Amino acid sequence: MFLKDKNAYVFLILATLFWSGNFIVGKAATLFEIPPFTLNFYRWTFAWLILAPFTLHEIIQKKKQILQDIKLIFILGITSITIFNSIVYYSLNFTQVISGVLMISTIPVMIIFFSSIFKIEKTNIFQILGVIFSLLGVTIIVTQADLDILLNLNFNKGDLWMVVAMFSWAIYSSLLRKKKFELSQTSLLEVIISAGLIFLLPAYIIEMALGYRLNIDLPFALTLTYVVLFPGLASFICWIKGIAIIGSNRSGIFLHLMPIFSTVLAILIFEEKFMNFHLFGALFIIGGIFLSSKKTVND
Repeated sequence: MFLKDKNAYVFLILATLFWSGNFIVGKAATLFEIPPFTLNFYRWTFAWLILAPFTLHEIIQKKKQILQDIKLIFILGITSITIFNSIVYYSLNFTQVISGVLMISTIPVMIIFFSSIFKIEKTNIFQILGVIFSLLGVTIIVTQADLDILLNLNFNKGDLWMVVAMFSWAIYSSLLRKKKFELSQTSLLEVIISAGLIFLLPAYIIEMALGYRLNIDLPFALTLTYVVLFPGLASFICWIKGIAIIGSNRSGIFLHLMPIFSTVLAILIFEEKFMNFHLFGALFIIGGIFLSSKKTVND
């Protein structure tokens, strides 16, 4: 039993480390002027091509069930593939990795919020307080704990777009719980990627039309290789393996390693500074996560 748990911990730590690396590589992409929608388009195009030989047979077999849920699948594709990843890469042009990943760390609490709105799961008083505390933490980070920024509405636009990304992934995760799909997880991922790419293609074309050019050079090749193989595919596989061994509830705790990994990497690689407002924001977010995990007597 201990060996199985140990293997699960290795898989889950690797998954969160690779996802954390996505923020670092996304920030590096801005330094090499790799357009965000272009990077995201090629990331998921190559991920689709890699998964295709293993999933298309099942997708064709179950196309009737897929078409029955096509509206939900399109929403899942837009919120996760089209919006979330594109906006994360775009936001990193303007904000610190530390600020971005601290805001993204509120997603587990935001999932509870949207699950309640969409009537997927009931919410208790602790979870409501958790949402409030987490949003206060995000507000502190966005305003840098400076009242003048709030009064003058002089926000960093990268931080504001990261909030959009945060809500987009929370909506995706909440809706994913709403329906039990008759597909393997890899085939479901392929279908969601397909839906997301349909809407990502116009964004990619518009970005090119606006004059953002892609240089196919070594930095782009290395960046693309990482985002496709590690946060795109390896994290997914490691996460599924970890959940299969110790379950989703125990696995979810490992997501809170992401802010730690990303912050340490950002400080080491980009020499970013961990400021007081990061600390205060993080404390509220941690408080929100703690409260949202508590249960009432009736739960």
